[in-house]
Amino acid sequence: MNRFVVESTFFPLGFRVVFNTFAGMDDELLTLLPEDLETRVLHAYLLSAVGPRPIAFASTVDALGTPNLAPFSFFNVFSANPPVLIFSPARRVRDNTTKHTLENVLDTGEVVINVVTYPMVQQMSLASTEYDRGVNEFEKAGFTMVPSEMVKPWRVGESPVQFECRVTKVEALGEEGGAGNLVFSEVVRIHVKKEVLDGEGRLDPLKLDLVARMGGNWYSRAADGLFEVPKPRSGKGVGVDAIPESIRNSPVLTGNDLGRLGNFERIPSEGEVSAFVEETVEARTVLSSEDPQLVHKKAQAYLRADDVASAWKLLLAGIG
Repeated sequence: MNRFVVESTFFPLGFRVVFNTFAGMDDELLTLLPEDLETRVLHAYLLSAVGPRPIAFASTVDALGTPNLAPFSFFNVFSANPPVLIFSPARRVRDNTTKHTLENVLDTGEVVINVVTYPMVQQMSLASTEYDRGVNEFEKAGFTMVPSEMVKPWRVGESPVQFECRVTKVEALGEEGGAGNLVFSEVVRIHVKKEVLDGEGRLDPLKLDLVARMGGNWYSRAADGLFEVPKPRSGKGVGVDAIPESIRNSPVLTGNDLGRLGNFERIPSEGEVSAFVEETVEARTVLSSEDPQLVHKKAQAYLRADDVASAWKLLLAGIG
């Protein structure tokens, strides 16, 4: 690996970067040094690269009961027993001030986290406006205020899933602008609209239609990009390292294709491969082709059709 440092003039932000060139790889790797970056620049790289991120639409009240509503994409679920959600209202980068949401949870120890769906994303964005303290973002963004049952903050009526939470801990990650504040929120009640459930009472991701945050002005809509990936088999897949080298180095098969082959529990035997070729006219046609990549292309088609066994047998027959 070759490594060299330059003072960047090519990059308009003018920070120091490191270029790494790896033997056997065509692409250069741009390595950024966090200590050399302005916080706003580092913040932009983090938010653009780590995504899509779920959104916690956090409803709080201050000590006087004044409502506040704001979205946060530093958010996820971290425990089921006890059920704990964590979101992070970071200190503002520009002036190192704290957000009303953080101040409210420190004062009251309660929050309602509402999920954000595509039909409400524009209103959610409006609610992210930094209105003065005391301004009701529910009203500004046109959301319905629904009383909670176990905590004081209101729920967002338009959100199909709402979590009433008690705050068990707030952990500050720093004191400078951009520093996060982890709000540990233990769920004490969940409200789910029946319209987003499937026939078995589970949340249907297509009906739920969640959105997630990317960098800049970009969002991601889950319902437009859903796909399934089978979990690793309980019997343990053979692993990519067990795949013959000529198959692993295929110019046709992708990393995802190799992953599916590696998730198969057992490499087919020679007898199974021979029987497959004998019984499958299409396999014999592909194997007799003068195109050296045709076997891998057909195996890839089997994988796309979720027929991993046939893909394995054809690939093994191809290396004879």
